[in-house]
Amino acid sequence: MLNLTEKNKANHASLGQFSTIKNLENRPHYKVLNRIIVIFSIIVLLFLFLPWTQNISGSGSVTTLKPDQRPQTIHTAIAGRIEKWYVKEGDFVQKGDTILFISETKEEYLDPNLIDLTKNQVEAKKLAQQSYGGKVSSLSAQIQAIENEKKLKLQQARNKIRQSILKVKTDSMDLVAVRTQVKIATTQFNRSLALNKEGLKPLTDVEEKRLKLQEVEAKIITQENKLLASENELINAKVEINRISAEYAEKDSKARSDQFTALSNQYDTKAQVNKLENQYANYKIRNGMYYIKAPQSGYINRALQSGIGETIKEGTQIVSIMPAKYDVAVETYVSPTDLPLVHKGEKVRVWFDGWPTIVFSGWPNMSYGTFGGKIVAVETYISDNGKFRVLIAPDETEEAWPKQISMGSGAQTLALLDDVPVWFEIWRTLNGFPPNYYQPKNNMSKDKNNETDFNSFIIVCTENFRTGK
Repeated sequence: MLNLTEKNKANHASLGQFSTIKNLENRPHYKVLNRIIVIFSIIVLLFLFLPWTQNISGSGSVTTLKPDQRPQTIHTAIAGRIEKWYVKEGDFVQKGDTILFISETKEEYLDPNLIDLTKNQVEAKKLAQQSYGGKVSSLSAQIQAIENEKKLKLQQARNKIRQSILKVKTDSMDLVAVRTQVKIATTQFNRSLALNKEGLKPLTDVEEKRLKLQEVEAKIITQENKLLASENELINAKVEINRISAEYAEKDSKARSDQFTALSNQYDTKAQVNKLENQYANYKIRNGMYYIKAPQSGYINRALQSGIGETIKEGTQIVSIMPAKYDVAVETYVSPTDLPLVHKGEKVRVWFDGWPTIVFSGWPNMSYGTFGGKIVAVETYISDNGKFRVLIAPDETEEAWPKQISMGSGAQTLALLDDVPVWFEIWRTLNGFPPNYYQPKNNMSKDKNNETDFNSFIIVCTENFRTGK
């Protein structure tokens, strides 16, 4: 086998005689490049240990802090026909200024004298109610008179019963006396008759005794009739007291029935009065709704209805109005994974669309054109876009927000969290870990022992990684 290596071996020593080779050996470029690489590596290494502020970014729009300060639409409460406009788009209106006048379209309200006629009906029904009240009072007085008369009649009937009882007793005693007289007359007659037979008494004396006996016997019949008449009077007196009770009970029942009828009519009339008063109030309120007025001071943005004679329904939007005074705020949206890191009262950096801004998300102090904000509300129910809504108000301790921003313009936000090294943030981003579980300073002591939370577990792992444990 041929030894070609020894034959073709280059003579490097002989290359040094050439000037080009000498120039290449004397040039120091590789040394400069090495220095650049070393310096760049040192800079990169130092950069990795620079502090980086973790943050949560969000996007939203400018709104107002209070719901009543946001743009709103004015609706009509009743159906009608547009008759006259009092404003145009861009006008400033005070609270209570008339915006639009509409006329009535429903036939039950077309009568121009409807309110006056309803008022007259109310007055008439009130008079009828008063009449029924007077009738009830009269019947009450009548019932009282019937009760008083009933008491007097019953007292009179009881007195008559007592008189009848006494008369019956008197007639009974008289009957006993007459019967005694009959016995006496009979005895005298029999004695005179016996003496006459013996010749001791004349016949005239016997005749006198017989006549007296007949008179006494006739008297006893009369007295018995008189006693029976007295007893009949007693019975009639007892019947009379029952008749009086029944008669006046009927009168009392009829008067009370009339009284209850009058009361029923009075209550029914009162209900009709209330109904008519309700209608009267409704008609007056409806009459005031023909003029649509501004609910608050502001600017007319846009007329949603136009033309004269156009018919509109209840609840139709008429115009949109922007309140003149409002407290500006920003509503932004954060993802569900970042929601546990957002707390009420935390600081936020905000910048607006159209406003000159330079933003360094990791170094907020180096940013330009951002404004300070403070979280005032965190929505706990997810929005339609799959994120959670956060409301941010201006931070009073920092520069005021620009007055040139308009409602609805876009806004970007950064919620500032912990300060970590750049290398840690790069490592966290590459591994897809969330930012450090952040708690406000006043709540840190309460959550020190909450090691079961997943985000707290991430913190422990990352800290161990940083310290090499």
